[in-house]
Amino acid sequence: MLRIAAKFFAMFLVLCSGYQPASAVEPHWPASLTIGTASPGGTYHAYGGGLARILTRALNIPVVARATEGPGQNILLLEAGEIQVGFVTLGVALQGWNGSAPWTGGKQLRTMRALFPMYDTPFQFMVREESGIHSVGELSGKRIGVGPQGGTSGAYIPEFFKVLKVDASLVHGEWAELANQVQAGALDGLAVAAGVPFPSFIDLEQKGKVRYLPVTPQQIRDLRLAMPELGTSVVGAGTYPSLRNNYGTVGLYNFAVAHRDVPADLVYAIVDAVFANHDELVEVHSAAAETVPANFTRNSFLPFHDGASRWYQNHGAIGITRGD
Repeated sequence: MLRIAAKFFAMFLVLCSGYQPASAVEPHWPASLTIGTASPGGTYHAYGGGLARILTRALNIPVVARATEGPGQNILLLEAGEIQVGFVTLGVALQGWNGSAPWTGGKQLRTMRALFPMYDTPFQFMVREESGIHSVGELSGKRIGVGPQGGTSGAYIPEFFKVLKVDASLVHGEWAELANQVQAGALDGLAVAAGVPFPSFIDLEQKGKVRYLPVTPQQIRDLRLAMPELGTSVVGAGTYPSLRNNYGTVGLYNFAVAHRDVPADLVYAIVDAVFANHDELVEVHSAAAETVPANFTRNSFLPFHDGASRWYQNHGAIGITRGD
């Protein structure tokens, strides 16, 4: 009997030695996380789906990517507590922080805290080659898709066209649907602020010939004088099949942000997982090549979440502006 008991005890030890429990989740962490992205057919949507998969595995809690209208809506959803993490361009974030744009309702939206840099967002103007349009100035009188109303393009392109004296008819909607309308001839082109390569541009390139309208040096100067938060950007030759030369334009940097009440150790774990899985994120979308710690300096005004500040400081970064 003792020999039998010993045998069963030995088998139990063998079984236990092969069992590795899942990493413990801190009891003060939320049961799940939701990331606010943007509409299907855009860079945020693709990037967010990949990030959600990485974080679900790394944090051992369900993380989902929610399709939204883009940065403006993401900030409003953070304020309402409907999402915990969101993607923003720093220009739209500045509007929200100061309450300076109509979509803010005049309210300073200050629950967001910076997590990590994502990538540059160049503004790009595209038409079908057969349209006969060769410059941004020729978009007057045309129907131009500018994405969801709460997105960066939806917020900035109306201001761009005012500065450049372009009187175009602007059409809002999901990028994938707007691209279909360009292909069908219902729209004359797209004005896009997004990381490259932009998925809907790739789709259109596969269906026919397109043209990227140049932004002249004078137009770049005029836009930056009117909106100092804009920087210079370049879409490299070969990014799209039809783009044979570097495309100079203006742009805004993208950051992931979180609600200030997300636990600091969870935010630390998020930032750590992002940079530890950088190669996988680049496989999701090549724009993530710019998702590197050194680019934290691209944020000059938005306070970093305490958990993110701790990560950067532990990894040699200095000059971090922390949240309250």
